[in-house]
Amino acid sequence: MEIAMNKERILELLDKRDYKELKDELFTQVHPVDLAEMLEEFEPKYRVMIFRLLAKEEAAETFTNLNSDMREELIDALTDSELEEVMEEMYVDDSVYVLEEMPANVVDRLLLATEPEKRAQINTLLQYPEDSAGSIMNVDYIAFRKEMTVSDAILKIRQVGLNRETIYTCYITEKRRLIGTVDLKELLTSPESKTMEEIMDTNILYGKTTDDQEEVAKIILKYSLIALPILDHEMCMVGLVTVDDAMQIIEDEATEDISIMAGVSPSEDSYFGTGVFKHVRSRLPWLLFLMLSATVTQMIMGHYEAALAIMPQLAGFIPMLMGTGGNCGSQSSTLVIRGIAVGEIEFKDLFRVMFKEVRVALIISVILSVVNGARIIIMHQGDATIAITIGLTMACTIVIAKIVGCTLPLLAKKIGLDPAIMATPLISTLVDISTVTVYFAMVTVMFHM
Repeated sequence: MEIAMNKERILELLDKRDYKELKDELFTQVHPVDLAEMLEEFEPKYRVMIFRLLAKEEAAETFTNLNSDMREELIDALTDSELEEVMEEMYVDDSVYVLEEMPANVVDRLLLATEPEKRAQINTLLQYPEDSAGSIMNVDYIAFRKEMTVSDAILKIRQVGLNRETIYTCYITEKRRLIGTVDLKELLTSPESKTMEEIMDTNILYGKTTDDQEEVAKIILKYSLIALPILDHEMCMVGLVTVDDAMQIIEDEATEDISIMAGVSPSEDSYFGTGVFKHVRSRLPWLLFLMLSATVTQMIMGHYEAALAIMPQLAGFIPMLMGTGGNCGSQSSTLVIRGIAVGEIEFKDLFRVMFKEVRVALIISVILSVVNGARIIIMHQGDATIAITIGLTMACTIVIAKIVGCTLPLLAKKIGLDPAIMATPLISTLVDISTVTVYFAMVTVMFHM
């Protein structure tokens, strides 16, 4: 049943206070993610009413998927006992994710509504550096001793599995040190008398609590893992990061990179959930920087006013040259940034990347220069000398743009900056400056000015 088509029906049942029919008719088959999206369509008073109709488990998952403004709105409306139920059902890593987005006074209230043991786990995770594996890991996992039999292990899963985020991969520890893993399929297909030591896999992939969360997510996706164990500095297992967390991290990082590449300050809020003035604040700094940096291009052109006065038609080719150079640089930077993001390209590959891009640039520049030269002659925009001048300028511009586009992201990564910073806006500005410089230098030589 389509949620979007039922808004009027939901409001009708809410106004009639027919809550039983509402739950039976609309909420039985609806996923919590869809419920979270649905709540955005209603006014605050109706959101609270709908949320209170949900079962505890459903309410906790729906709460996790709401945006920060709606969470805060619900927290203000719910009683302490209702908050306790929500916090009780949420996994620890989800609780940390929610708390990190809340104001201090709201965090205090949520922590007070959390049982002491879980509160201690949350406080531990909150102490890890932001964006580290430790800050996003789940401390609820299933661990076995190596001498436990398969039947003992299955019994333990039945006893504690409901309180764990994943049971598909279990861990064998000795004095908290991770010594092996075993998946559910292996447990269910092995003889009940076998021990964990006999069936466990000792070839273990793991992450450290201080590892960057994006690196951990890449490991999970690269090796198609359901979860990755996380160890502390003493090599003791303290938690795990699951595949759903990894997918969320990759999505968040991709969104951040896209924003930076477009010259916009990253924001966790949705497009419509962000106010006009916040949009202005996120976009204005880069636009101001790029506008002011264009002054350099203006100064170079001003220096060659005499040449433009003698041959005014020269000015008409500048936008085309700058646009072509900027597009070439953007292509290279986009491909390199993508390569860095997926782990295909590292700083040690700098000269390999440059060598490839230069070869690509030479082929592209020859083709574009010939086509453009023919266009100039056919359309009577200049003679052969102008066509050659424009062609040589274009060739130099494309080579420079490709080198700039492929090297800047790698240099940014090397010094600890986000490679996405070195994307279209900045590279276009740098290429514009080099294009104008090369162009007028070429004009001066070719026309003896």
